[in-house]
Amino acid sequence: MTTTTPTGARRATGREMLNKVPEVTIWFWIIKILCTTVGESFADYINETLGFGLLNTMLLFTAIFIAVLTWQMKTRRYVPTPYWLTVVVVSVAGTLYTDMGTDQLGIPLWVSTAVFSVLLALVFGAWWVRERSLSIHGINTRSRESWYWLTVLVTFALGTATGDWTLELTSWAPAQSVFLPLGLIVAIAALWKFGANPVLSFWLAYILTRPLGANIGDWLASPKHATPPEPVGLGLGTLVTSLIFLGAITATVVYLSISRSDVVETYDATHEPAVTTNPRKERIALGGFVALAIATAGIMTWAHNQPHATCDPTGASETMPACPKAAFTPAQTKAAITKYRALTTKAIAQDRSGDTAGSHATVQTMRDDWDADAPALTPVNKKTWTALDTQMDAVLKTYAIDHGSIKPAPAAVQEKALQVLLHDLATKQFRA
Repeated sequence: MTTTTPTGARRATGREMLNKVPEVTIWFWIIKILCTTVGESFADYINETLGFGLLNTMLLFTAIFIAVLTWQMKTRRYVPTPYWLTVVVVSVAGTLYTDMGTDQLGIPLWVSTAVFSVLLALVFGAWWVRERSLSIHGINTRSRESWYWLTVLVTFALGTATGDWTLELTSWAPAQSVFLPLGLIVAIAALWKFGANPVLSFWLAYILTRPLGANIGDWLASPKHATPPEPVGLGLGTLVTSLIFLGAITATVVYLSISRSDVVETYDATHEPAVTTNPRKERIALGGFVALAIATAGIMTWAHNQPHATCDPTGASETMPACPKAAFTPAQTKAAITKYRALTTKAIAQDRSGDTAGSHATVQTMRDDWDADAPALTPVNKKTWTALDTQMDAVLKTYAIDHGSIKPAPAAVQEKALQVLLHDLATKQFRA
């Protein structure tokens, strides 16, 4: 799948540079999917396995994205290493921006999908008004390259929202969810081969590679035996999956650096110029895209109407909303507070006796129980729950639980935070 442009438009003149992006060959799509997969699995590894936290992970990769994009923008031609490194990092950053909106701000995935769709349309519109072309064969000025990377960032965010929304609607397992974006990409490629507009075909396929790569990553990394509704996969884990795909990306980039087979100028010298598509075929193919959209909506509607879990009773799923819980009765609330006071007292005693590991395990248990009880405690009195949750987080910070970027505080500091929590548990009342 490629785009067409007059040969003369590819020559660097004046302030123009050589084309800054690779020729769209089979290698382009292979490495793009590899980058998307490693971006998903590596972000999960840092965020969840290392306990770095979603916000910290987002800030980290935003900083990395700015650094590698600066490197990429300073080059005067397409160089595989900085280009594909930027794609890997932007895949993580775009994913994290959507996850922040969903997990931290509570934005529904259908809203994220709609917002990013409108934003992408605005970016394309502004790009067209400014440059009069959306073809990636003309990325030979700073302005065009800026529009290009902004578009790529938005497509990753949109692909994340659309892919997660699909999983939310259908409850498909990762292995099942691979087939929809894969089938759509194949259909788009067939329409492009028939004569569809190459620029439209490229960007549609580009968006779909994100959910495809992410679903492949989830399938490989998810445990073989998981408690529903958590996904079941091949059990490789996020670290092993990331290393496998990083190795594949590195090998591919090395090959492309040596062969230069995806450099536009090299490709032009060894291939016949692409034939401009027929306007009549473009109109027919546009109808094919509409038919694909209708068919996709039909498949998702059918899957959504099949019997499946619509919420997660554990509240731990990334793509499924937590099941609503009834508010605790006064007796249940009293029992819960008593439990947390006992755990807090136990952790204080362990700190005083020098049992650091035991104290950490007790606070970890308290954190897990608190998260499980939160949906039922919050409706009793949201103000009290919020106050206790704030102090609970202060305790967790002293133990570096859910705060992976810091070291545990000394036992005396941990005990002080626990004493404040114990006081709050005794004095703050859960009353409507």
